[in-house]
Amino acid sequence: MKVKDKRLHRKIRIRKKISGTSTVPRLAVFKSNNNIYVQAIDDLNQVTLASASTLSKEIKSKNLTNESAKEVGELLGGKLKDLKIQSAVFDRGGYIYHGRVKSLADGIREKGIEF
Repeated sequence: MKVKDKRLHRKIRIRKKISGTSTVPRLAVFKSNNNIYVQAIDDLNQVTLASASTLSKEIKSKNLTNESAKEVGELLGGKLKDLKIQSAVFDRGGYIYHGRVKSLADGIREKGIEF
């Protein structure tokens, strides 16, 4: 089984257990070789409430590093604060909670979002 297939199996297994609402959205992470993306999703209404990525204009760094992932997390955390959202459910998308995914989560937590 390829690494990508294993990640997708983990992603499906995680998604069976968690779901987001308008007050407690699901923070879905996708990571490519060059960028990292995160969305706050209301699964009940099937709506994306907020999103951020390393492609956003507010992000200064062009390279994908732990620091740029943290900036993306802080950007999304600020957007969620503007929407008056206090807590969320973190969906790591089958990725290991380490490195860039952990930096992203720490950036969101620094803005006061709990998960």
